[in-house]
Amino acid sequence: MNSPSPGFQVDHDDNSPLYKQLARKLAQDVRDGRYQADQALPSERMLSEQLDVSRVTARKAIDQLVDQGLVVRRRGSGNYIAPRIEQPLSTLSSFSEQLQQRGYTPRSQWLRRDTMLADADEQLSLGLSPGARIARLERLRFADDIVMAYEVSVIPAAVLPRPELVAASLYAHLSKSGHLPVRALQHIRAMNADLELATRLEVPEGRAVLFITRVGYLESGQPVELTHSYCRSDHYDFVAELRRQA
Repeated sequence: MNSPSPGFQVDHDDNSPLYKQLARKLAQDVRDGRYQADQALPSERMLSEQLDVSRVTARKAIDQLVDQGLVVRRRGSGNYIAPRIEQPLSTLSSFSEQLQQRGYTPRSQWLRRDTMLADADEQLSLGLSPGARIARLERLRFADDIVMAYEVSVIPAAVLPRPELVAASLYAHLSKSGHLPVRALQHIRAMNADLELATRLEVPEGRAVLFITRVGYLESGQPVELTHSYCRSDHYDFVAELRRQA
């Protein structure tokens, strides 16, 4: 188990409470890579001894990290660094693939898997005719036991006539039928979670989340997937590589 970086000192020019100063220091340790995802954080007693603060201060600092989504509590086990996904914007991959590459266990909790008539927006995004049917799949996405995202995927029913047969990975299922998207257009913006969404994501109402809309295309150029993802901003990083043109 790593210990916090040395040298924590009270900043007397900072009017914020000591526990908030300590929380900022620990948060910086996490961002600097001193702790790795899913690693246990030192206990309150160890933190208080290592940093010469009271256990109450250590406890309240950890509470702050939990509220920020940097740390998760596991009953009977302790406090652990929360998982994060770093997703390159130039790479098309499934949620399951992203997690497995980083050593997490992906899991879905299905909320809905059925077919219905496509609405006007879905017809436009997927190039469907009026009266066309779509498969709608709604689920919560987990990394180990942490809720990462709420996701709604829409697939033409001609491609996915029986959505109830989709197991853990939608992309794996589409690959078996020869309908795996090979490219996608993705739009990302921030929004504040209303009460229903916040409850699903296990965050406070009003918390900023990432709203991602993706349209996936086959090699032929036919749109085959429309997915709306509501991702916890404390667990997602999107990375873009920029190059200067010669």
